[in-house]
Amino acid sequence: MFSKLAYSVFEQSIQDYHQFDDVNQPINNPFPKDKFEHLLYLKNWIDTVQWHYEDIIRDPNIDPVVALTLKRKIDASNQERTDMVEYIDGYFLNKYSTVNVRDTAKINSESPAWAFDRLSILALKIYHMKEEATRAEATQDHRDKCQAKLNILLEQRTDLSIAIDDLLNDIENGDKFMKVYKQMKMYNDDELNPVLYQGKK
Repeated sequence: MFSKLAYSVFEQSIQDYHQFDDVNQPINNPFPKDKFEHLLYLKNWIDTVQWHYEDIIRDPNIDPVVALTLKRKIDASNQERTDMVEYIDGYFLNKYSTVNVRDTAKINSESPAWAFDRLSILALKIYHMKEEATRAEATQDHRDKCQAKLNILLEQRTDLSIAIDDLLNDIENGDKFMKVYKQMKMYNDDELNPVLYQGKK
């Protein structure tokens, strides 16, 4: 089951990050580069670091210069995240390239890698909501509310995992087919963002 494998890798990445809980710590990917798990670990590490970037930038007392530097890092991280999703989709395109697609096959609304992206973010939500649901110094009311949210997130994990595995089975059986569109982000491209290309004149 791809979803179970992916989630276990995401959990390991999150646990490894929180050993030091530092956005500047280097990644130490434990999986060989030729393994699918290597891609999954890297994908979640990017998501985990960005999660904490987003926390830091919301500090109301953050220095504006620091905030601008951090915003640049978030932009770069978003691009990395998108690139990694497209790379993982390339893995699946190659994996299922010889499948005999049925005439009745349909396309899915999202590619497998974007579904894994959602599962990666969900793993982060579950980790941090569990922290809040068990935070000793928080009020009981706070913990109860967070536990209720955590229960919903866990249910969502089950549903999303089933949906991912069903999608991959359908693709493997030729009942659905993959069609991947590049994201074509414009704001980071100095040929497409007017602020950037006008500034070059």
